[in-house]
Amino acid sequence: MLIIDGDYPMAGGAIRSQRQLTVPIEQARGVRPDFVESPGRPDSGIMATIPEMRKAEVAAAIVKVLGCVLRDGHDHGDVRTDELSYAQAQGQLAYYRILQAEGHVRMLSSRGEFSDHMKAWFEADSHDDLPVGFVLGMEGADPILWPEQVHEWYESGLRVVSLSHYGVSRYSHGTGTGTDGGLQNDAVGLLREMDSLGMILDVSHTSDESIRQELDNFTGPVISTHQNCRAITPGERQIPDELLRQIIDRGAVIGHSMDTWMLYREGVDWANIPPRRDVFPESAVTLDDYCDHIDHVCQMAGNSLHSAIGGDTDGQGGADGAPFEVDTVADYQKVAEILDGRGYKQDDIENIMFRNWQRFFEMWLPA
Repeated sequence: MLIIDGDYPMAGGAIRSQRQLTVPIEQARGVRPDFVESPGRPDSGIMATIPEMRKAEVAAAIVKVLGCVLRDGHDHGDVRTDELSYAQAQGQLAYYRILQAEGHVRMLSSRGEFSDHMKAWFEADSHDDLPVGFVLGMEGADPILWPEQVHEWYESGLRVVSLSHYGVSRYSHGTGTGTDGGLQNDAVGLLREMDSLGMILDVSHTSDESIRQELDNFTGPVISTHQNCRAITPGERQIPDELLRQIIDRGAVIGHSMDTWMLYREGVDWANIPPRRDVFPESAVTLDDYCDHIDHVCQMAGNSLHSAIGGDTDGQGGADGAPFEVDTVADYQKVAEILDGRGYKQDDIENIMFRNWQRFFEMWLPA
């Protein structure tokens, strides 16, 4: 069965950890002594390479660029200045562009491109040589230095934007800041510029109050690329039912994250996240826990038209941060098996695995 992954921050991990993601995963996982691994994110835990995505039947993914500015009071940040934030995200965009030039991927910026790409995957006898489709998103809007600059990013292919990531961004409060802080600076101006372009707003990583204000000031399409349900797993990183209902009413697709901190039912202090293995063994979080979040959204909506896969692939720390049964993205196929065992019909399973994202982008990407 085809899969569309709603969240794969590929370029950040590839550049930061000097990973070779165009080769089979066994090769990419081999530790090379001339490369320095990122602390806590060893190459041996890489979950996805392009060949592994083809093997997993991941036809497309929302890939991200990010460049969070380090600010006083919040120790999560990639760079120290606004200019470096812009430059870092532009470098990640360049990574996707060279992958496309080499034929590994296809950037999907319009609904026609998306439809043609999915048609090719449906009709192919083998996916071994097909490019994987990428929809470009931005995780935390710090690299958009002023609202009007989003037009430049749009011309470069950016289609999905979340205003925040960890800490306080230029435009809003995000994960690790609690739920009460809202939008700031000229966030409303950015939302208006995004509206004028027909861009897509991602509410992942955004504080409750910021989401409320976003929904009041943005009239365009809304998604949550990688988010789980606070009704099941406590903590500010998950979305509460009140806001879940509102974004479902706006037609949102909710991609569910494989990050076990977002699935562990005891919860975590998102302002002070400890190492996972100091708190729970790998076997404590399973794909059944993951499917509980999918089912919660389906039950709330009364249908299967809003839940989807949003792996946070390798953004959550690799295989060690994924549910017990997941070693690579190929194991995402097990979600369909579990849903089948729970009595989900084939059409509903296909909705969750890929069709919801497909319909959304064929509706909301520009013509």
